[in-house]
Amino acid sequence: MTTRRKWRNGTGTLTAPEAPDVPVEIAASYARRARGLLGRDGVAGALLITPCASVHTFRMRFTIDVAYLDRDLTVLAVRTLRPGRLGLPRLRARSVLEAEAGAMERWGVRAGVRLSVRTD
Repeated sequence: MTTRRKWRNGTGTLTAPEAPDVPVEIAASYARRARGLLGRDGVAGALLITPCASVHTFRMRFTIDVAYLDRDLTVLAVRTLRPGRLGLPRLRARSVLEAEAGAMERWGVRAGVRLSVRTD
């Protein structure tokens, strides 16, 4: 069953297979989605951008892992993007999870895994 959720800007906790409590920022407004991780030197935890089907790393300062998620937060694909790259859009993607490079592997985030987010 598909669950519809109205996301709002804020913070929460991401639960992944090998990382039960990852801090997550939620970017749901146009301004927060457009800003993303630009201007930062890193990210503590992850950033969930929703709605979103593709991302870019132009003007980014560090390499990131990107997980494309469907509406149920099931991972469709995971890619690593260096600064100055354009990620290809995913047709069924409704959200994108961004983290520092290597984080998705440590957390057990891979295609087919379902994640959950608890908002504060």
